[in-house]
Amino acid sequence: MEKRELLYEGKAKKVYRTDDDSLLIVSYKDDATAFNGEKKGTILGKGAINNRVTNHLMGVLEAAGIPTHFVRELSDTDSLVKKVDIIPLEVIVRNIAAGSLSKRLGLPEGTRMGSTVLEFCYKNDALGDPMVNEYHIFAMGFATRGELAHMADLSLRINGVLTAYFKEINVELIDFKLEFGKLADGSLVLADEISPDTCRFWDSTTGEKLDKDRFRRDLGNVEGAYLEIQKRLLG
Repeated sequence: MEKRELLYEGKAKKVYRTDDDSLLIVSYKDDATAFNGEKKGTILGKGAINNRVTNHLMGVLEAAGIPTHFVRELSDTDSLVKKVDIIPLEVIVRNIAAGSLSKRLGLPEGTRMGSTVLEFCYKNDALGDPMVNEYHIFAMGFATRGELAHMADLSLRINGVLTAYFKEINVELIDFKLEFGKLADGSLVLADEISPDTCRFWDSTTGEKLDKDRFRRDLGNVEGAYLEIQKRLLG
């Protein structure tokens, strides 16, 4: 499968057309951004780590009955995925207070939530991916009631699978971002990535941050944190 035309380049990935209209190639980059692109840098080896970690976790989810866009890994940084029509919403799944949730609600980071919290954000870089509720979503036509309910159900199921999976490698899944898309037949599947870029991972014993917060907050050893997650997942 060969790359053809570049269809899209985002902050962390490039997406290419292939000779099959139903398949795309995703190429992960080492570029790193934070705060809606205000902070920029490079995390050496990030593209390869995020590619391999994402593909591994997509496989775990597929085995648990969660449909995804993943087809197969092509190289260290490239993967073949099903072409989807991305729903313009990010689903933020929160188990423990951190980041913007801590700031908004005045909760100390590390506060365990009474139940899992789902938040929805409108995917729009120019607007800073603002949070929206179901009234906004239906009024703007971002998703139907059925699609939103299905996304919420899948998000909670994914959280259950991944939370248990990460506990086995002594990692606490604090929160994470999901994106969904529709295949040509209209069915909903998990898309995008699941990686240290899109999740907060804390060591269950020490509380050490093993994710992009090390870049956001200038904590140092960013590459080491990403490598540690890959090592625990893949050996």
